[in-house]
Amino acid sequence: MLSQIFKDYNIVLGSNSPRRKQYMQDLQIPFTVRASDIDETYPSTLQREAITDFIANAKSQAIPLLAHNEIIITSDTTVWNNHTSLGKPVDRQEAYTMIKGMSGKQHEVITSVCLRSKNKIKIFNCITKVDFIELSDEAIYFYIDTYKPYDKAGAYGIQEWIGLIGISKIDGSYTNIVGLPTTELVQELIAFIKE
Repeated sequence: MLSQIFKDYNIVLGSNSPRRKQYMQDLQIPFTVRASDIDETYPSTLQREAITDFIANAKSQAIPLLAHNEIIITSDTTVWNNHTSLGKPVDRQEAYTMIKGMSGKQHEVITSVCLRSKNKIKIFNCITKVDFIELSDEAIYFYIDTYKPYDKAGAYGIQEWIGLIGISKIDGSYTNIVGLPTTELVQELIAFIKE
């Protein structure tokens, strides 16, 4: 169904994330990948979704549009906890600090998505609240050492072991926590081509 809706467009996913690629395949939207590495630093005055909006847009601007019918999709996800944006941890200790800081508390996962064509751009975001149970140090270190979540914002993947044993409640989009809010993406993509 979606392949028919977008048959006149060349959808480009500006990401090498295997999870985002899998979601696009599951949606059955034909796409190609054209990602670029950018400096993901942002102005220190930005908070919450303003951070992910900024980075998603920067990722998009770094990818050239090669045809008139292309739509580039870029996104950025962060974990917002205790008034702090948690990106990808650089090492075991930082991963532990991030997860320990969320243990027994609620945090937010924020993803911004940027849609860009030759004549327009649209940025939208999705926020999901996530509750962790109190996690023991043993469980945290077992997860980090087994799954090595250094490519994940906030140092965890909800689809992995820690999500199975540690998350008591989510309020909002599950796919957003994984890194791409698929329901919102489809709605926004359809609106984008109709505008």
